[in-house]
Amino acid sequence: MLDYQAPERDIEFLLFRLFDVSNRWADIPAFADFSAELVSAVVREGGRLAGEVMAPLNQSGDEEGCQWRDGEVTTPSGFKDAFAEMASGGWLSLSGNPEYEGQGMPKLLGCLLEEMFWAANSSLYLYGTLTVGATLCIDAHGTDEQKTTYLPKLYSGRWTGAMALTEAHAGTDLGIMRTKAEPAADGSYRITGTKIFITSGEHDLAENIVHLVLARLPQAPAGTRGISLFIVPKFLPDEEGEAGERNALASGSIEHKMGIRGSATSVMNYDDAVGYLVGEADAGLAAMFTMMNYERLSVGLQGLGASELAYQQAARYARDRLQGRAATGPVNPDAAADPLLVHPDVRRMLLTIRALTEAGRAFAMFVGMQLDLGKYADDEQAARFSQLLTPVAKAFLTDRGLDCAVLAQQVFGGHGYVREWGVEQIVRDVRIAQIYEGTNGVQAIDFVVRKIVRDGGETLNQLLDSLDPKTLPEAYQRPMRAAFTRLREATRHVLGAVADDPDQAGAVATDLLDLCGYTLYAWFWAEMVRVSPEDDFGRSKRDTADFYFARILPRTEGLAASVCSDSSAVMQMRQENF
Repeated sequence: MLDYQAPERDIEFLLFRLFDVSNRWADIPAFADFSAELVSAVVREGGRLAGEVMAPLNQSGDEEGCQWRDGEVTTPSGFKDAFAEMASGGWLSLSGNPEYEGQGMPKLLGCLLEEMFWAANSSLYLYGTLTVGATLCIDAHGTDEQKTTYLPKLYSGRWTGAMALTEAHAGTDLGIMRTKAEPAADGSYRITGTKIFITSGEHDLAENIVHLVLARLPQAPAGTRGISLFIVPKFLPDEEGEAGERNALASGSIEHKMGIRGSATSVMNYDDAVGYLVGEADAGLAAMFTMMNYERLSVGLQGLGASELAYQQAARYARDRLQGRAATGPVNPDAAADPLLVHPDVRRMLLTIRALTEAGRAFAMFVGMQLDLGKYADDEQAARFSQLLTPVAKAFLTDRGLDCAVLAQQVFGGHGYVREWGVEQIVRDVRIAQIYEGTNGVQAIDFVVRKIVRDGGETLNQLLDSLDPKTLPEAYQRPMRAAFTRLREATRHVLGAVADDPDQAGAVATDLLDLCGYTLYAWFWAEMVRVSPEDDFGRSKRDTADFYFARILPRTEGLAASVCSDSSAVMQMRQENF
C-alpha cells in the first residue's frame, strides 16, 4: 500500500525558520490574521486529510479507474466521499477571493498543501486543482455577475471546473483550433467543436461542471490573436443561480491512460452549447493563461509530491529489507544480512531523492512567496520573479519528480516493478506531469525566449543579485559564487548567439532551464543549513546539503558546456535521415 505521511516537521521548518512567515506576513494586511498557530493547524489538518482520507484510495483508484457509459462517467469507489470531505473542509477555497466566500490564504501556504494532496492521491486531486484554476480565471477576467454566479459554488466544491483547450489536430499550436462560437440574440454564444484530453470534463463528483472553453468568433483574426474564452457549464444556471437545464455538451469517451487512472480524461463534444464570453473578444488566450499559469505551478507541485511519496516508500523499504553485507563488515551480525542502507549505492539513490525533494519544496515555496508579494504587496520585482520562475517550477520539478520516482523504484529492485508495492504506480502517475499544461520542452522555450531573451536576461540577473552568497555559511560561499557565475555566463552566451542563430534558443533551452534549477536548489540548500537547528533534524539537513554540493551541483558544469555549444549538433542532420 502507498502509505503517505505529510512531512510536517520539514514544512514547519521552512515556514517559520527559512521563510520566517510570521514576520514576512506582518507587513501584508491581507495576511494579518494568519498567525503561526493558525498556519500550523491548517498544515496539520491538511496532512490528516491527505494521509487518512486521500492516500488510502490511491492504489484502489488506480486499479479500478473511471468508467464511461453513454456519456456518463463514474469515478472509482470512495472518490465521491473523499472529494466531498475535501470540498466541505474548504480546501478548494484556500486562495480564493474573500468577497465571494474564498479564504484569501497566501499562495506560499497553498503550495505546501497542494504538494500534500498531489502526493496522497494525484488522480483525486486533479478534480480539485482544475476547479481552483477555474476560479482564478473567472475572478481575474469575469464580470461581477459571473463571479457571483460561479465563484462561491466552485469554492465550495458543489461545482467543479475544467479547462478545454486541446483539439485532435492542434495540441500546443492553439492558433489552428477550429471550435466555433456564434453570437446569439440574448448576448450568449453557441459553442460547437470537439476538444480532447479534457481533465475532469465529465465525472460524478459534483452537481455541475464549469468548462472554460477556447473558441473562435466569426471573422476572428487568424492564429492565437483570434481566440476567445467562454464559460460553458454542463448545467445552465437558473434564475436562482443553481444548476438548471442540461447544456448541449457531452463526453464522447474517456482516455485509457498510462497513469492517473482515477482521473477522468474526456473527449468533449460541444454541439451548439450555450457559452458566456469571459473577458474581451479575441483575448481569450491571455485570459486562459491566468488559469494555465496556476496549473503549471500546481503541476510542478505534482512532481514534488511524487518525489516525496517515492522517498517515503523507498526509505522505509531500505530500512527494513535485509540484503547483503556492508563493505566494512556486518552491521547486523545476528541476522542473515544487513539492511539495504549499508550499501553506498542505495544511499546515493535515497540521498538524491531527498536532496532534490527538500530543495524543491523550498523552491516551490519561494515561487509562491513571489506570487504573494506581487499580488498583495504590489512588489513589481517579485511579480517578475514569479513569471520568470513559473516555467522552471513546472518543468524542473516534474522532470526531477520522474527521476526520483524511478530511483525509488530502483531501490526496490524487482519488487519495484510489481503492483503490490505501488512504486510502479508513482512512476506511471508522475509521467503525465512532464506532458500536460504545456510540455516541458515548451516550458524551457518559454523560459529562454519569453523570460530571458525578451528582457536581455535582466530579471534573471536581478534574481541572482538578490541572492547574496556572503550571507551563506562559509563552506558554501565559494561553490555558490562559482555556480552563479556559471549560470550568468551561460545566459550571456545564449543572448549573444540567438541574434545570429534562430535555432539556438530551442537547441539549448532545456539545458539552460536545468542549469538554473540545479543552481537555485544549491542556494536553498545553503540557506537551509544557515537556519538549521542544532539537533538531529539540523544534522540531517547539513548532511543532505553536503551531498547536494558534492554529487548533484557538479551537474551544472556539464549543462553549462552544453548551453554554450551552438545549434549545429542538433540541427545539421537532414530530415530524411531521421
